Amino acid sequence: MENNLVLQMKNIKKSFDDNEVLKGISFEVEKGEVVSIIGPSGSGKSTLLRCATLLEKIDDGMIQYEDVVVANTEEGGKPVYLPKKEITHVKSYFGLVFQQFNLFPHFSVLKNVMHAPINVQKRDKAEVEKEARELLEKMGLADKADAYPCQLSGGQQQRVAIARALALNPDILFFDEPTSALDPELTGEVLKIIRQLAEEKMTMVIVTHEMSFARGVSNRVIFMDGGYIIEEGDPEEVFGNPTQERTKQFLKNYQQ
Repeated sequence: MENNLVLQMKNIKKSFDDNEVLKGISFEVEKGEVVSIIGPSGSGKSTLLRCATLLEKIDDGMIQYEDVVVANTEEGGKPVYLPKKEITHVKSYFGLVFQQFNLFPHFSVLKNVMHAPINVQKRDKAEVEKEARELLEKMGLADKADAYPCQLSGGQQQRVAIARALALNPDILFFDEPTSALDPELTGEVLKIIRQLAEEKMTMVIVTHEMSFARGVSNRVIFMDGGYIIEEGDPEEVFGNPTQERTKQFLKNYQQ
């Protein structure tokens, strides 16, 4: 069982000035699992993802990827993170797809996908290019390899961002509201790719406002509010028969 855990986060706390955003969150993700995190804006979902992907430092708690403890808080102390060199290695365990794509505007699509494997992982250029082209084909973007981000639709840019995250061969992919910057027509094409990855048993954590998608694609759903996990469980249970009043209120706003 232990070896199956890709990510463990225990008692994670995070404040920005006086605003306590995460108030002792614990969760874990097993290999091949798709976990969707839902909840109102400001509930701490994106901050949790930013802590998991080491973009923010936690104030308290423990983060572990597979058998590597990345950060841990000693009794009464501050969290101690691994040295920088080891953190760089840990970053190859995960990929992150942002809301706003975050592509390099001055790089072609192909170069965007190839950049990190070559520069961060120091892999062979020919091998990386072959994989990158295969990924673009999988995303339905084989003909866009030489285009620049500004020449693509939002949906195409987000699919390039997914290809870029996959190019690192990560063990787990994080998505931070991957469709919230897209219009409904383009949302479908991105969700289709994520659904395909789920069928291939890619381990994923998805922060999303797309409730029917979360219900259909996840193995487990976590509902967050006010910096706490209020409810978590099987999607059919959480959506169809929530136990917490706050979850019921939140889901009432969404037509199932």
